[in-house]
Amino acid sequence: MSIESIQNSIPDYAKDLRLNISTLAGEEILTAQQKWGTFYSCALAAGHADLIVAIENLVTAEMTPEAMNAARSAASIMAMNNVYYKFVGMMGESYQTMPAKLRMNVIGNPGVDKLDFELWSLAVSAINGCQYCVQAHEAKLVQSGFSREQVQAGVRIAAVVNAIAATLTGEDARGQSADLAQQAA
Repeated sequence: MSIESIQNSIPDYAKDLRLNISTLAGEEILTAQQKWGTFYSCALAAGHADLIVAIENLVTAEMTPEAMNAARSAASIMAMNNVYYKFVGMMGESYQTMPAKLRMNVIGNPGVDKLDFELWSLAVSAINGCQYCVQAHEAKLVQSGFSREQVQAGVRIAAVVNAIAATLTGEDARGQSADLAQQAA
Protein backbone atom coordinates (compact mmCIF):
# COMPACT_ATOMS: atom_id res chain seq x y z
CA MET A 1 0.00 0.00 0.00
CA SER A 2 1.25 3.47 -0.76
CA ILE A 3 0.41 7.12 -0.27
CA GLU A 4 -0.50 7.15 -3.96
CA SER A 5 -3.22 4.55 -3.45
CA ILE A 6 -4.72 6.67 -0.68
CA GLN A 7 -4.45 9.75 -2.90
CA ASN A 8 -6.24 7.89 -5.70
CA SER A 9 -9.22 7.26 -3.42
CA ILE A 10 -9.65 10.99 -2.80
CA PRO A 11 -12.09 12.71 -5.20
CA ASP A 12 -10.92 15.55 -7.40
CA TYR A 13 -12.81 18.20 -5.43
CA ALA A 14 -10.55 17.39 -2.45
CA LYS A 15 -7.24 17.57 -4.34
CA ASP A 16 -5.74 19.71 -1.57
CA LEU A 17 -5.97 16.66 0.68
CA ARG A 18 -4.02 14.66 -1.90
CA LEU A 19 -1.26 17.24 -1.87
CA ASN A 20 -1.27 17.55 1.92
CA ILE A 21 -1.02 13.83 2.62
CA SER A 22 1.91 13.59 0.23
CA THR A 23 3.68 16.49 1.93
CA LEU A 24 3.05 15.04 5.39
CA ALA A 25 4.26 11.58 4.36
CA GLY A 26 7.57 13.24 3.56
CA GLU A 27 7.66 15.21 6.82
CA GLU A 28 11.11 14.99 8.38
CA ILE A 29 10.70 16.97 11.61
CA LEU A 30 9.28 13.85 13.31
CA THR A 31 10.97 10.47 13.60
CA ALA A 32 9.53 7.74 11.37
CA GLN A 33 7.81 6.12 14.36
CA GLN A 34 6.32 9.43 15.49
CA LYS A 35 5.07 10.27 12.02
CA TRP A 36 3.64 6.88 11.05
CA GLY A 37 2.20 6.29 14.52
CA THR A 38 0.41 9.62 14.23
CA PHE A 39 -0.99 8.65 10.83
CA TYR A 40 -2.16 5.29 12.18
CA SER A 41 -3.65 6.43 15.50
CA CYS A 42 -5.45 9.26 13.69
CA ALA A 43 -6.87 6.94 11.03
CA LEU A 44 -8.23 4.74 13.81
CA ALA A 45 -9.70 7.77 15.57
CA ALA A 46 -11.25 9.12 12.36
CA GLY A 47 -12.93 5.76 11.85
CA HIS A 48 -13.19 5.24 8.09
CA ALA A 49 -12.64 1.51 7.52
CA ASP A 50 -10.95 1.68 4.11
CA LEU A 51 -8.63 4.47 5.24
CA ILE A 52 -7.71 2.54 8.38
CA VAL A 53 -6.81 -0.52 6.30
CA ALA A 54 -4.85 1.55 3.76
CA ILE A 55 -2.83 3.35 6.42
CA GLU A 56 -2.32 0.17 8.43
CA ASN A 57 -0.94 -1.53 5.32
CA LEU A 58 1.31 1.48 4.70
CA VAL A 59 2.73 1.74 8.21
CA THR A 60 3.28 -1.99 8.72
CA ALA A 61 6.59 -1.65 6.87
CA GLU A 62 7.51 1.46 8.88
CA MET A 63 6.65 0.45 12.46
CA THR A 64 7.28 -2.44 14.80
CA PRO A 65 4.30 -4.52 15.92
CA GLU A 66 4.77 -3.02 19.41
CA ALA A 67 4.58 0.52 18.05
CA MET A 68 1.50 -0.31 16.00
CA ASN A 69 -0.14 -1.73 19.11
CA ALA A 70 0.77 1.42 21.05
CA ALA A 71 -0.77 3.59 18.31
CA ARG A 72 -3.96 1.52 18.59
CA SER A 73 -3.83 1.98 22.36
CA ALA A 74 -3.50 5.76 21.96
CA ALA A 75 -6.59 5.90 19.75
CA SER A 76 -8.49 3.65 22.13
CA ILE A 77 -7.62 5.31 25.43
CA MET A 78 -8.14 8.79 24.02
CA ALA A 79 -11.59 7.80 22.74
CA MET A 80 -12.49 7.28 26.40
CA ASN A 81 -10.46 10.10 27.95
CA ASN A 82 -11.56 12.71 25.44
CA VAL A 83 -15.22 12.15 26.30
CA TYR A 84 -14.59 12.15 30.03
CA TYR A 85 -12.26 15.15 30.15
CA LYS A 86 -14.36 17.16 27.69
CA PHE A 87 -17.23 16.70 30.13
CA VAL A 88 -15.04 17.69 33.08
CA GLY A 89 -13.89 20.78 31.22
CA MET A 90 -17.44 21.77 30.33
CA MET A 91 -18.75 21.30 33.85
CA GLY A 92 -15.98 23.07 35.68
CA GLU A 93 -14.60 23.00 39.18
CA SER A 94 -17.00 20.62 40.91
CA TYR A 95 -15.94 17.70 38.66
CA GLN A 96 -12.27 18.68 38.30
CA THR A 97 -11.54 17.68 41.88
CA MET A 98 -13.18 14.27 41.56
CA PRO A 99 -10.99 11.26 40.67
CA ALA A 100 -11.74 9.90 37.19
CA LYS A 101 -11.90 6.28 38.42
CA LEU A 102 -11.10 5.09 34.90
CA ARG A 103 -8.25 2.71 34.15
CA MET A 104 -5.56 4.38 32.05
CA ASN A 105 -2.53 2.18 32.75
CA VAL A 106 -1.42 2.21 29.10
CA ILE A 107 -0.49 5.88 29.42
CA GLY A 108 2.15 5.01 32.01
CA ASN A 109 3.45 2.00 30.10
CA PRO A 110 2.57 2.29 26.41
CA GLY A 111 5.26 -0.08 25.11
CA VAL A 112 7.00 2.68 23.13
CA ASP A 113 8.78 5.91 23.95
CA LYS A 114 6.35 7.86 26.14
CA LEU A 115 6.79 11.03 24.09
CA ASP A 116 5.75 9.21 20.92
CA PHE A 117 2.64 8.02 22.75
CA GLU A 118 2.03 11.58 23.99
CA LEU A 119 2.19 12.88 20.42
CA TRP A 120 -0.29 10.26 19.22
CA SER A 121 -2.57 11.03 22.16
CA LEU A 122 -2.39 14.74 21.36
CA ALA A 123 -3.24 14.17 17.69
CA VAL A 124 -6.19 11.91 18.51
CA SER A 125 -7.39 14.41 21.13
CA ALA A 126 -7.30 17.15 18.49
CA ILE A 127 -9.52 15.02 16.24
CA ASN A 128 -11.88 14.35 19.13
CA GLY A 129 -11.96 18.02 20.12
CA CYS A 130 -10.90 17.69 23.75
CA GLN A 131 -9.30 21.00 24.68
CA TYR A 132 -8.29 19.74 28.13
CA CYS A 133 -6.44 16.71 26.72
CA VAL A 134 -4.85 18.68 23.88
CA GLN A 135 -3.48 21.23 26.34
CA ALA A 136 -2.22 18.57 28.75
CA HIS A 137 -0.44 16.51 26.06
CA GLU A 138 1.01 19.58 24.33
CA ALA A 139 2.40 20.87 27.63
CA LYS A 140 4.03 17.53 28.40
CA LEU A 141 5.59 17.33 24.93
CA VAL A 142 6.97 20.88 25.02
CA GLN A 143 8.25 20.47 28.60
CA SER A 144 10.05 17.31 27.47
CA GLY A 145 11.83 19.02 24.60
CA PHE A 146 9.49 18.75 21.65
CA SER A 147 9.45 21.87 19.52
CA ARG A 148 6.20 23.60 18.69
CA GLU A 149 6.93 22.74 15.05
CA GLN A 150 6.97 19.03 15.94
CA VAL A 151 3.69 19.39 17.81
CA GLN A 152 2.23 21.26 14.86
CA ALA A 153 3.37 18.51 12.46
CA GLY A 154 1.47 15.93 14.51
CA VAL A 155 -1.67 18.03 14.50
CA ARG A 156 -1.34 18.72 10.77
CA ILE A 157 -1.31 14.94 10.21
CA ALA A 158 -4.41 14.64 12.41
CA ALA A 159 -6.19 17.36 10.46
CA VAL A 160 -5.47 15.82 7.05
CA VAL A 161 -6.21 12.22 8.05
CA ASN A 162 -9.48 13.34 9.65
CA ALA A 163 -10.43 15.37 6.56
CA ILE A 164 -9.70 12.41 4.27
CA ALA A 165 -11.84 10.14 6.46
CA ALA A 166 -14.69 12.67 6.41
CA THR A 167 -14.42 13.05 2.63
CA LEU A 168 -14.42 9.30 2.04
CA THR A 169 -17.35 8.83 4.43
CA GLY A 170 -19.26 11.46 2.47
CA GLU A 171 -18.42 9.73 -0.80
CA ASP A 172 -19.55 6.39 0.65
CA ALA A 173 -22.88 7.96 1.64
CA ARG A 174 -23.28 9.54 -1.80
CA GLY A 175 -22.65 6.16 -3.40
CA GLN A 176 -25.16 4.44 -1.15
CA SER A 177 -27.72 7.14 -1.86
CA ALA A 178 -27.20 6.75 -5.61
CA ASP A 179 -27.55 2.97 -5.27
CA LEU A 180 -30.82 3.36 -3.36
CA ALA A 181 -32.17 5.83 -5.92
CA GLN A 182 -31.25 3.44 -8.73
CA GLN A 183 -32.97 0.52 -6.95
CA ALA A 184 -36.11 2.61 -6.41
CA ALA A 185 -36.31 3.57 -10.10
